[in-house]
Amino acid sequence: MSLSRRNFLKSATATSVAFAGLPALAGCARADGITQPWLNQVEGYGALVADPAGLFDLPEGFTYEVISTVGDAMTDGLVAPGDFDGMACFTRADGKWVLVRNHELTPDEIEKSAFGPDAAGLELIDRDKVHDWTDDGAPHLGGTTHLVVDPETLEVTEQYMSLAGTINNCAGGPTPWGSWITCEETEWQVGGDARVDHGYCFEVPADATGLVTPVPITGMGRFRHEAIAVDPASGCVYQTEDRRGLALFYRYIPDVPGELARGGRLQALAVRGQPGLDTRNWTGNSLPVGDWLEVEWVDLADVENPDNDLAERGHADGAAMFTRGEGLWWGENECYFACTDGGPERIGQIFRYQPSPFEGTDRESEQPGRLQLFVQSDDARVMEKCDNVCVAPWGDLIVVEDGDEDQYIRGVTPEGRVYTIGRNADADALGEKSEICGPCFSPDGSTLFFNIQRNPGRTFAVRGPWSERSL
Repeated sequence: MSLSRRNFLKSATATSVAFAGLPALAGCARADGITQPWLNQVEGYGALVADPAGLFDLPEGFTYEVISTVGDAMTDGLVAPGDFDGMACFTRADGKWVLVRNHELTPDEIEKSAFGPDAAGLELIDRDKVHDWTDDGAPHLGGTTHLVVDPETLEVTEQYMSLAGTINNCAGGPTPWGSWITCEETEWQVGGDARVDHGYCFEVPADATGLVTPVPITGMGRFRHEAIAVDPASGCVYQTEDRRGLALFYRYIPDVPGELARGGRLQALAVRGQPGLDTRNWTGNSLPVGDWLEVEWVDLADVENPDNDLAERGHADGAAMFTRGEGLWWGENECYFACTDGGPERIGQIFRYQPSPFEGTDRESEQPGRLQLFVQSDDARVMEKCDNVCVAPWGDLIVVEDGDEDQYIRGVTPEGRVYTIGRNADADALGEKSEICGPCFSPDGSTLFFNIQRNPGRTFAVRGPWSERSL
C-alpha cells in the first residue's frame, strides 16, 4: 500500500468544523436536470450523471466496470459468496493487483454460500481449513476472497476463497507488511451452531494463493470488531467496535511488531481528565468539532470477553464512550474512524487520532496522543450514516454510506468540507438500496474499488480525472 494523506494537515493548529456549519453550494442538479437530494460544500467533481444502466451514478468523465458479482464462478471451482464488505488492494509480485474482500455472512445464509446451496463445493477444499461448523455439519459461511486484477484491463484473472468458516466478516484493514486483517463483527459464543467462540480478527496474506489456516488473534480481543488500522512507526493496531450505544476505541500493542498472533496488550482510549467521556453528542454538542483532547490508554483484562461485557468494563475504568465505530484507516501519521450514528441527529461523526511520538511506550505521558472530532453531520443531505472510509492519494478522506435512503460515496477535504462522488442507483424489488462498502484505491492511485453489498453484491472499479481534486 502506498497511500498517504499528503498535506492533510496544513498546520499543527488546523481544525475542522461541523458539516452543517459550512455554506452549501448551489447547483445540486444532475447533468440531465433532475434535482438531487444532497448538498455539496465544495465543488468536488461536479454534478452526477444518471447511469443509463441504472447501477451507479458518477460525475462526468468517470467510468466504472463491474469486476465481480455474487454467484460468479471462481477459479477455485467455488462461487463468489454474498454480502461483500470491507476490502483493500495490494500489488502482487508479478505487478497484478490483489483485492482481498470480506463477506459478512452468518451460517444460515446458505443461498449466498461459496460452496453452493447443497455444499457440493466442500469436496474441492481442505476441510481442515474451515474455521467452524454448525451442529449439523455445515460450514460457517463468512470469510474472505481474493481477486487478482489486471491493472491495464481491470480483468479479474483469478478469484478464489482465502479464509473460510468465520462469521460476519465486516471490515478490517491492510497492514504495512502486505496482509489483510479481517474482523468478525459478532459476539457469538460456543453453543447452538458454533463450536468455537467468534468475534476475533484473522490475518490473511495478500499473496495467499488459496485457503489459509484460520488463526484467531486472541490478544486483539473478542468483541464486535469492525475495522483496524496499523501505525507503521510504532506497530500499534487501532480497532473500532460496531456496538450500539456503548463502544470503545481500542489499541493493541503487539509484543513483536508485525507478528500480531504472538500476543500483546489490549487497551481502550480515555480522555485525560475526563474519565468515561461521552463523545456521542446525542444530547447536544458537548464535544465540540475541531477541538483537540489529550488521551491516555486504559489496560483491559479478560480480553477474550467471556461475559460479552468488555466495553462496559473498560468504560467503568474510564475509557471514553463512542457509538457504532465503523470504518478506520491510517493516513499520514494519524488515523480516522467513523461512528455511524454519532451526533445530535445520529447520522454520523468522524474522529481522527494522532499518536504520541512515544506511542505505546513508557514515555507516552510526556507527549500524549490526541483525539479530535473531525466532522459531524447534522444534515442527511450532506452525509448520512458514514461507514467504511479510506484515504485518497490526493489527501482527502473517502467515505461511503449505510443510510436509510440513497447511499452515496462522499469526499471530505482537509478542511472538513464534503462533496459527493457517486450514488448507488440500483434498488431491489422493494425500492431498497444496499449499502456501499470497502472503498480502497489501487496502489498507483488510478482506480477506486468499492462494493455494493447486496441486490446482488457487486465489486466496482472506477476510473476518471481524480487529479482534479489534487491539493
